[in-house]
Amino acid sequence: MEFQEGKEKFLQTWGALGSNWGINRTMAQIHALLLIAPKAMSAEEIRDELQISMGNANMNLRALIDWGLVYKELKTGERKDFFIAEKEMWEVVKKIIQQRKKKELEPLSKTLAEISKVEGTDEHAEEFKKIIKDIELFSNKADSMLDRISAADSNWLFGTFIKLIK
Repeated sequence: MEFQEGKEKFLQTWGALGSNWGINRTMAQIHALLLIAPKAMSAEEIRDELQISMGNANMNLRALIDWGLVYKELKTGERKDFFIAEKEMWEVVKKIIQQRKKKELEPLSKTLAEISKVEGTDEHAEEFKKIIKDIELFSNKADSMLDRISAADSNWLFGTFIKLIK
């Protein structure tokens, strides 16, 4: 496989993967492009490479900066902004975990806490409360586990993962 073909396949695959993280395909493709770029790229270079509009490039770059996955890099003598991705994969994973927790798990936990106080003593209300409590317990454990993963270093996680699969 030639480099260009491999690069295109990576950009497409990372773009599809991004939708599983809760981000759009273009945002993930910009992230992928910056991940594999040997140096910082301007928004214009990103636009041209991915054949997207300038507005789309700028909007998604801002979102990637908000996620902590991309940083602005200033170049002496240049008036335009340049962007570079976080290249340490463990940091990338932690930032994605943190964002997904914020977007998905925290709102779920808030809703579960609110609806677990539902009133009623009939069979339906009791079953409802039981299931909500079970989901709440599970989501709290997931939240705690994700906090530990986010706080850990990559060596700890890799060691723990190896122990789990043995």
